[in-house]
Amino acid sequence: ATFSLAPLGGLPPLRVRCAPAMSMLGGLFGSSCTVDITLDPGDANKKTAALGRDRKGEKAYIYTDGEDVMGTAVVGVKPGKKLEHQGIKVELIGQVDMIHDKSSSYDFFAITKDLEPPGSLFESKQYKWKFGAVDFANETYSGINCRLRYFVRISVIRNYASNVVKEVDMAVQNLFPAPELNNSLKMEVGIDECLHLEFEYDKSKYHMKD
Repeated sequence: ATFSLAPLGGLPPLRVRCAPAMSMLGGLFGSSCTVDITLDPGDANKKTAALGRDRKGEKAYIYTDGEDVMGTAVVGVKPGKKLEHQGIKVELIGQVDMIHDKSSSYDFFAITKDLEPPGSLFESKQYKWKFGAVDFANETYSGINCRLRYFVRISVIRNYASNVVKEVDMAVQNLFPAPELNNSLKMEVGIDECLHLEFEYDKSKYHMKD
């Protein structure tokens, strides 16, 4: 914004330019670092799956119940800068995400590992992290109204500015052997003395490809 001050003693008007408050704060507390996080599949042949219709083209490694999840996190500090923080952590989170109402989303599962205690970083640093034998009780799901997702998040916690955060998704699929007993199933529905319907299926359990 620009303001004009009334002239004094015949002097020409003085024009003063004031920087917006947000720009000043951005200069004081702007991000002096970048973060990145990647998953280490552990197996070069590890399978991947699409993340969902709302994230076309994106794929994630497939994990199963009881499997280790590991990877690398990098905090990049700009040359000549100092990063003051209140801790750096990595989290493995399970979340039910309501697509049309983000306020109703909630975390049903979380594991946290501290990578760095509160302090200062003067140069970029790389961290190896691992969550052992993770209890993946639920599978990932992507529907029209909601989705169930698992992801790993790295966070640089800061006092006077927003945290610096990066997330990477994964897919969870738990495979079970085919049931040994799969008897036929018969159902009867209707209204007394009016309507009677019978449904008979050759199996009581079906594969999703059936």
